[in-house]
Amino acid sequence: MKRVIQVFILFFVVVALTNCKKANNNILYDKAYIDEIKEVRKELSTYLRTNFIPGAQIAIAKNGKLIYSEGIGRASTDLDVKVTRDTKFRIGDLSEIYTTIIYLKMVEDGTLNPDSTIQHYLPDFPEKRLPVTIKNLKNHTSGFREMNNTENNWQATNITLQKGLETFQDDELMAPPGEFHMESRLNFNLLGAIMEKASGKRFNELLQEYVTDTLHFESTCPDNPFSTIEGRTNFYDHNIIAQVVNAMTTDLRWRAPSEGLLSSAEDLVKLTDIYFNSDYLNDSTRAHLFDPVELNNNQVAQFANGWLILRDREGNVFYGREGSVHGGSSSVLIYPKEELVVAITTNLTQERSNSTIFKLADIFLPKPEESEE
Repeated sequence: MKRVIQVFILFFVVVALTNCKKANNNILYDKAYIDEIKEVRKELSTYLRTNFIPGAQIAIAKNGKLIYSEGIGRASTDLDVKVTRDTKFRIGDLSEIYTTIIYLKMVEDGTLNPDSTIQHYLPDFPEKRLPVTIKNLKNHTSGFREMNNTENNWQATNITLQKGLETFQDDELMAPPGEFHMESRLNFNLLGAIMEKASGKRFNELLQEYVTDTLHFESTCPDNPFSTIEGRTNFYDHNIIAQVVNAMTTDLRWRAPSEGLLSSAEDLVKLTDIYFNSDYLNDSTRAHLFDPVELNNNQVAQFANGWLILRDREGNVFYGREGSVHGGSSSVLIYPKEELVVAITTNLTQERSNSTIFKLADIFLPKPEESEE
């Protein structure tokens, strides 16, 4: 009889632990927002189904608290592996947000000087007709061109950040530094190389030191096609007749600072919490986080530390960014007035801008008649 009781207790514990694990890995939600979450799930499911997206994540925070997070669909269609909240996705241009946090911390600790030129850190980098500062790189006002198709589809492997500079270092600037805001992934690749030289550490070490280890971001790291990365999704693309197929192997390590990181929707939401509910950045840095970039001739760009500055129909300011790369896409919206953050990641190349995230955010935003009351 005693043995029967022991077996029963063991069975109960195993089942309980298994249920907890499933709940933690697949979905988290706050019952106070259950109606809104149901509407979000319906809208998101329709979007994924109609666009043949194999897998995705969504995470939503309200008033500084994570209220909904879920992995949806398949991380691997071949092996029938489900997406969880911890699955690692390629986030494309949103990698710049992580690089910007590292930059801000390195400025705070004196490792970087925003007004120093490229040559201060990389003496062998060819000088241009006008000096380019590292602040110009961070603000996308350097005048460097965008990556061309050859660079974008480069199948070379084991290319370092320093080696990657050779593809554009001899090119002339497209415009004087500070004249225009022109986004170029080359800016952040160069900024990452400068960070390495200034610190004597590799970019992945800087990411660990300033972000992932310190802030406990367990689903964020550089992608590496030659390493086994636990929890990494498979990647998908479209073929010439728009069918969803496995994406070609791409080594993004030489552009990790601009678009080569893996992350999760939850980590992206946690990252925004640093801006509003953390003292990780000092008061001076936080006070100017969302100041628009100042251009020459007293003009400003609607861009601030990696984020686009947007306005809704009522004129309220909010911030957003999206990224797309071979085999992945991501989007984040921040509504500071409503203390709302929404993040989405998918494992399919995004060919065009994704408006679905605005529909999902709108479910949690006050309606015009509610605002008037």
